[in-house]
Amino acid sequence: MNKEQETIRTDQAPIRKKSVFFLFIFGVLLLASPAYAICPLCTVAVGAGVGFSRYLGIDDTVTGLWIGGLAVSLIMWTLDWLERKNINFQGKKLMTALAYYLFIIIPLYWTGLAGHPFNTLWGMDKLIFGIILGSAFFLLGAVSYFSLKKKNNGRAHFPFQKIVMSIAPLVVLSFVFYLITKN
Repeated sequence: MNKEQETIRTDQAPIRKKSVFFLFIFGVLLLASPAYAICPLCTVAVGAGVGFSRYLGIDDTVTGLWIGGLAVSLIMWTLDWLERKNINFQGKKLMTALAYYLFIIIPLYWTGLAGHPFNTLWGMDKLIFGIILGSAFFLLGAVSYFSLKKKNNGRAHFPFQKIVMSIAPLVVLSFVFYLITKN
């Protein structure tokens, strides 16, 4: 990299940081609302996990875990919103989930982030594999929370149980796949 390119790159860093900050604030304000299926804090935590893992150069499998968790959280938010607005149509859950996954996966292929033949784990694209696994385990954690809460007369067993039970599987899997994929 020559000196001119280095100067341009350095000069653009504060602009990028400000843009990311404003996008983050806009996203939080846009998505913040009381009484969603999965709390806004969970979704922000999942979104932060995606951003930090890519920034730190962590393996795509781990990044995929967090993208999958974010997708499930957004699907649950959307279904809850549709329910509260009394919007009902046949196949609502399937169509909502399918739409979110298409909006996530198609751009990943178009931009070349997914589908590279050398970016696989156990014969499957690392990012897609992570999204599938992250979705399943985030959903398992969320469903487990609601089941335990129902058994406890509609009350959580401990403060922030919803957050812990939704995010904990992603944290554990992230550590496991970090160990599996590190060189």
